[in-house]
Amino acid sequence: METMEYLEQLGRKAVSAKYELQQLSPEEKNRALLAAAEALVIKTQQILSANDKDYTAAQQNGMAKGLLDRLKLTPERIEAMAEGLRQIAALEDAVGEVMESFDRPNGLHIDKVRVPFGVIGIIYEARPNVTADAFGLCFKTGNAVILKGGKDAFYSNMEITEVIREALSQEKITKDAVQLITDNNRAVTTAFMQLKQYVDVLIPRGGAGLIRAVVDNSTIPVIETGTGNCHIYVDEDADIDKAIPVIINAKTQRIGVCNACESLLIHEKIADKILPRLGAALREKHVEIRADSMARGYIPDAKEATDEDYAAEYLDYIISVKTVSGVEEAVAHINRYNTKHSDAIITENKKNAAYFLNGVDSACVYVNASTRFTDGFEFGFGAEIGISTQKLHARGPMGLKELTTYKYLIHGNGQIRE
Repeated sequence: METMEYLEQLGRKAVSAKYELQQLSPEEKNRALLAAAEALVIKTQQILSANDKDYTAAQQNGMAKGLLDRLKLTPERIEAMAEGLRQIAALEDAVGEVMESFDRPNGLHIDKVRVPFGVIGIIYEARPNVTADAFGLCFKTGNAVILKGGKDAFYSNMEITEVIREALSQEKITKDAVQLITDNNRAVTTAFMQLKQYVDVLIPRGGAGLIRAVVDNSTIPVIETGTGNCHIYVDEDADIDKAIPVIINAKTQRIGVCNACESLLIHEKIADKILPRLGAALREKHVEIRADSMARGYIPDAKEATDEDYAAEYLDYIISVKTVSGVEEAVAHINRYNTKHSDAIITENKKNAAYFLNGVDSACVYVNASTRFTDGFEFGFGAEIGISTQKLHARGPMGLKELTTYKYLIHGNGQIRE
């Protein structure tokens, strides 16, 4: 089958599915989500077997540790995927919410109401958990979804998708609510980005190269989910005993995620107090430090940092460290090098905290907390579709409401315009 014929067939099925999904009641959607969650747990061993194929091949191909971590599934991670679906089922349905209601002097009554996008396309890399998350959020909001996962997670994505489709069929709901593109040819991915007549919005999830390719090549409107060069700034008035655990958590709790800390800024007046302790703590976690000259004076085994280091999303046991003169320099540095994802200040100074919160141009800005909390689950949204780093339509963790648009419903009584 030719590429466009194959994709158009998927597109037609998705369009047909979206109209069926939009007629489902919240109760019907929730039952199906719970059935899919149960099916994932029941089929854990089949999913793990498929994931083993992907993981073994990735190891043989030399995939980086951070990406291997994203690819790897365990019984606990499959349970977390199922729990994500359960949480979505428990959330209030966003579709049909009256966002605004008003009357005009001519007697027209106007309601602004949340509605599904219709068909959502998602292109993502070696993150099989995205398959379940994307289905759950799109399904709850009445959207059909077409998935294009990375070839490194091919068998995992296939198995997860088939488990969900079977669960939907058993609930007498169209299995085409979720479809997976199974052709891994790059030309197919590029052609998918042109499927504007069927797909209403496209969401990329992955590294900078993937996101740039989608933004540059898509004729479909794109919600950009960005990479994460996340910073932590330790202020002069920081509690060092509080700062070090936050930094270690943000850097090492999971290294291969977009909300991990990659860049560290230290006020020069406390460098002598914090850097020797921090260097030892990072060394214990096997983190390589790349630092400026002042910081290297307190961490002798640190390597020299380059301009590229300050801009890097490592997804590895590496962190850049720079000393700064104060919160103003910290904010300027962050706004130059960050990816507008998540950045944090550690301080007991309310004035400096306010300056940082107002000045840093990121989707999520923290005071005295790890950047690892930038997550739909942690924000109480249930599973997320991604972290939007753009400013139109959605920003930050994208939950149910971010997967809807709206339309106006106008009620009249014979009004005509003069």
